[in-house]
Amino acid sequence: MSEAKAGAGERAGSGGRRGVAARRAPDEVDRRLINALQGDFPLSETPFAEVGAALGLPESEVIARLQSLLDDHVLTRFGPMFQIERMGGAFCLAAIAVPEADWARVVEAVNAFPEVAHNYRREHALNMWFVLATESPAGIEDCARRMEAATGLAVHLFPKEREYFVEMKLEA
Repeated sequence: MSEAKAGAGERAGSGGRRGVAARRAPDEVDRRLINALQGDFPLSETPFAEVGAALGLPESEVIARLQSLLDDHVLTRFGPMFQIERMGGAFCLAAIAVPEADWARVVEAVNAFPEVAHNYRREHALNMWFVLATESPAGIEDCARRMEAATGLAVHLFPKEREYFVEMKLEA
């Protein structure tokens, strides 16, 4: 699943990849690159050169292939994952029960909030699920109340009770 806001893939906005088609399938080199980029990314002045050296590729090809994978929607995101709580911020899972007739309006309203990290449609009474990311723990409740005012619907918050570390790497 993508981590992007609703609008493509199985995210809340469309329910499908309407209008977004991959221009090419990843080849074996792309697969090796995807696998190499998951975890332990080099922290140096030339990280893409280091990744390339490990794969037998020039830095320019690593960058071009990564950009192509993003442009073709094979990858939806490339970047670090932060533990926001260690920096004073907060994450919270949230959900809304959205009437089908009001779906498009609510998707647009919810995704207008910069605090919405990603947003998915689900088969459940609470059919819109999303993650709020704020600069402080108090920001979660504030954002939920503003979202309720904007949508006219109750926002249900599901704060993290316990944290688990699961290193997920997907073999390409």
